[in-house]
Amino acid sequence: MSDPSKVVHVRNVGHEISENDLLQLFQPFGVITKLVMLRAKNQALLQMQDVPSAVKALQFYSNVQPSIRGRNVYVQFSSHQELTTMDQNAQGRGDEPNRILLVTIHHMLYPITVDVLHQVFSPHGFVEKIVTFQKSAGFQALIQYQVQQSSVSARNSLQGRNIYDGCCQLDIQFSNLDELQVNYNNERSRDFTNPNLPSELKGKSSQQGYGDMYSFQGSGAHPGGFPQMGNAEAIAAAFAGGLPPGISGTNDRCTILVSNLNSDRINEDKLFNLCSLYGNIVSIKILRNKPDHALVQLGDGFQAELAVHFLKGAMLFEKRLEVNFSKYPNITTGPDTHDYSNSNLNRFNRNAAKNYRYCCSPTKMIHLSSLPQDVTEAEIIAHLEEHGPIINSKLFEMNGKQQALVLFDKEEQATEALVCKNATSLGSSTIRISFSQLQSI
Repeated sequence: MSDPSKVVHVRNVGHEISENDLLQLFQPFGVITKLVMLRAKNQALLQMQDVPSAVKALQFYSNVQPSIRGRNVYVQFSSHQELTTMDQNAQGRGDEPNRILLVTIHHMLYPITVDVLHQVFSPHGFVEKIVTFQKSAGFQALIQYQVQQSSVSARNSLQGRNIYDGCCQLDIQFSNLDELQVNYNNERSRDFTNPNLPSELKGKSSQQGYGDMYSFQGSGAHPGGFPQMGNAEAIAAAFAGGLPPGISGTNDRCTILVSNLNSDRINEDKLFNLCSLYGNIVSIKILRNKPDHALVQLGDGFQAELAVHFLKGAMLFEKRLEVNFSKYPNITTGPDTHDYSNSNLNRFNRNAAKNYRYCCSPTKMIHLSSLPQDVTEAEIIAHLEEHGPIINSKLFEMNGKQQALVLFDKEEQATEALVCKNATSLGSSTIRISFSQLQSI
């Protein structure tokens, strides 16, 4: 161990750990005068007001394992006796004010676009330009204000804060650049003083000088299927307040295995009706040698995670479903594979953000839409009642379109009605069915 110093070296500082978390760990032992986060190394340097304060902290943590957000961190004296302003990035210059900020975003569960950044930073002054890019330190952005006072205000107010609840943490330095060069106005770069710039030309980076542009085209994307960028923006819009409990948002496996199916009553279309509540279906394959098992490939890993999370343990046709991620990255094309990649019944091409918000486990209540304008409540009940006792129902109009809620006695009955009757004809219309999170009508 190094000789005692008022500078403490902290290791295993994950991106989920904020400056405030570290301050709370050491504030009981004395005044903290400086804190430098070394994000690229998962480390931090923290300077106490004097050596006795640092000694007191390390003596305490030699007997008690310090832990932050479930992660053990490790502390020792630093070889530095004093912290000076550190330049941790070629484009950043630490504490020397400049009207251009270099922003690094850690623990990024949601996509961050120019529009999101503008919304966060514009309350502190007029933002002239924004450029985003991907570097080894993570997703970064350069934000140019009209005046330096605005950038100082933004850094003081926003440093260490999260854009969304529990994630997308801001790490802000002053840049050493004098002027940003913006060639294109799109979701990755924007010149707010020149709205007439073209959008990015295909195959060209809009900021070659600043680094590789950030892309959401993940390994889980289906070739020729569903563009990941549009989906990522929809996720951000739907879950701005935080992902549902139990959803990580980081899964990249897009194929799931559904087992313990009732092989006498299930088919690919019924399985599509159930799984398409959580994402766009690329293809489905019921295994010939295990007819109670099926592979379902969704548009991306996030949609697959929703399906696994919400469908695991659901009852269907008197069987409790087991739903897990498959070891296969995708389903190979073959005579037993049903392709749904171009189906107009996929729900997440339009209004994707709304559909994400409606994702839930099966409930007793189903919601019907795309109904004929002249449909009656009696016709709806007659269409569904073979699946179980209907406790209540309600036909109503919203935005000039007929919709209905139907409450069954049990979740399994509502689930059966959904898988059997979604996309069936009622009168002159092909109806859509989803689960409703309402408890009563």
